[in-house]
Amino acid sequence: MIQTSPQTSPSVGNLIQSWRRMRRQSQLDLASEAGISQRHLSFVESGRSQPSREMVLHLADHLAIPMRERNALLFAAGYAPVYRERALDDREMETAMQAVDLILQGHEPHPALAVDRHWNLISANRAVDFLLQDVDARLLSPPVNVLRLSLHPQGLGPRIVNYRQWRAHVIDRLIRQMDHLPDSALAQLVEEIRSYAVPTGAKPYRGDTALSGIAVPFMLATDKGTLSFLSTTTVFGTAVDITLSELVIESFFPADGETAQIMRQFAIPPEA
Repeated sequence: MIQTSPQTSPSVGNLIQSWRRMRRQSQLDLASEAGISQRHLSFVESGRSQPSREMVLHLADHLAIPMRERNALLFAAGYAPVYRERALDDREMETAMQAVDLILQGHEPHPALAVDRHWNLISANRAVDFLLQDVDARLLSPPVNVLRLSLHPQGLGPRIVNYRQWRAHVIDRLIRQMDHLPDSALAQLVEEIRSYAVPTGAKPYRGDTALSGIAVPFMLATDKGTLSFLSTTTVFGTAVDITLSELVIESFFPADGETAQIMRQFAIPPEA
């Protein structure tokens, strides 16, 4: 995230220029896509021209700037923020969160969870509990970071069959996320994950799993056998609230018949 402070707050032109460079676009590229002259964009970036509220949002659209950072652009230009940020327990969020819970429950007997932009757990279905055997209780104290939980030596790390491969995938994913939106909290998480000791017996990462070249599986040893999952992510593409726009649903699908059978038989305990 682009940081600001009262002493060194960048101008709206500086912010637009920073985002343009982050997106690896020239002034000509952005001006052409936005349907404005390169001269006008140059004046905006240099501070010689003050953009209207509509122009700020127009350029933000073409730069794919997230809602939270769009508010920062508007504020820097002297305009009121457009996007609200509601708490998860806000009454106006109730319907959206009910929809999230329905999606998670509908994915059972396979694991699914919802996380925020820093990968902190918001909600999970009952199948996730099946995966958390022998996890240190301290890692389950809120806020629960699911990436830390999956790789920590007291978390799922020792039971991940393809630990080196999965860790490389997680780190690459975080780096790509930061390429889109720099974030100091995610940078710290990357360094923390890199510092974890590799579990004894972990196989070298050679990218030679059965799914090599297609996807990176999440392979977990359990007392019922080795589970192998592929994951997908879902976002609210039409969200107009910052909190909802940053929410991600991670769904795990069985990568083989054995995993599907184990999850059907053991993941969801019978109702009392």
